[in-house]
Amino acid sequence: MKKIRVNGNERAVEPGSTVEDLLHDLGLADRGPSGLAVAVDRQVVPRSEYPTTPLDDGAQVEILRAVGGG
Repeated sequence: MKKIRVNGNERAVEPGSTVEDLLHDLGLADRGPSGLAVAVDRQVVPRSEYPTTPLDDGAQVEILRAVGGG
């Protein structure tokens, strides 16, 4: 298992895991990527690259979701 940090919290992921795998594990993939932003080690990951962006041991992942309202 690899250890990463997601929004400041430590989390274990399987070797070979990608951003897409993480979003699925967190239950965010089913809601669709609209309004979702992901950065790995301070680099924003384009949605088209979620399936191919690996999560290396020690990676810092930030996930943001836009919320509308007024």
